[in-house]
Amino acid sequence: MIGLHRVSKVFAGKRDVTALHPLDLRIPKGEMVAITGASGSGKSTLLNLIGGLDHPTTGAISVDGRELGSLSDDELTRVRRDKIGFVFQFFNLLPSLSCLENVSLPLHLRGWPRQQIHERTTELLNLVGLGKRMEHLPDELSGGERQRVAIARALSVYPPILLADEPTGNLDSATGVEILSLIKDLHRRLGTTVLMVTHDMSVARACERIVQLKDGVIVSDARVESQAAT
Repeated sequence: MIGLHRVSKVFAGKRDVTALHPLDLRIPKGEMVAITGASGSGKSTLLNLIGGLDHPTTGAISVDGRELGSLSDDELTRVRRDKIGFVFQFFNLLPSLSCLENVSLPLHLRGWPRQQIHERTTELLNLVGLGKRMEHLPDELSGGERQRVAIARALSVYPPILLADEPTGNLDSATGVEILSLIKDLHRRLGTTVLMVTHDMSVARACERIVQLKDGVIVSDARVESQAAT
């Protein structure tokens, strides 16, 4: 599903900064993987490269059988639109739109029929437990509820890949546990490949596999025993 071969990233400036040294990584379809490491280890850079939000300095990245570096800008946009859902730490909801409107926005941009959009959006908000909050604005929701809306929006076209950058990082502990449980439940129900960046090892251990970065290098890549046994 996701493959990286000798991928590196150097940010050029007065002094070049190497965020990622050449690395190889393969994430099979349907796996739930945590990317961990201290601040500055390169984990968010890695996620942005996989999501096609940035370009590697060297190496090749393939997503669902397509090498991202060989795609035109339009083709890359379509891959991000159709294959990848993004969940960020700070929700990125439009404050003037209701839950229903925030989740339906990507579908309007795709030109879906209005009735189909309403059916899909209603289905998703029910799936994340917000069926009774559809008309509420983001400011009328708790942090956990906003993140649920963001997750529903990311899944609007049921993309095969979900990329989450510190999805529990801006939440209190109890709410973070709820959001993590939701992501795991959606992973099981939909068979989505999940790649989640986190600095929290308790969050990472809820995944099936943990890839640890240090100074832009993969220093550990192991399955979680409790997950492997279930």
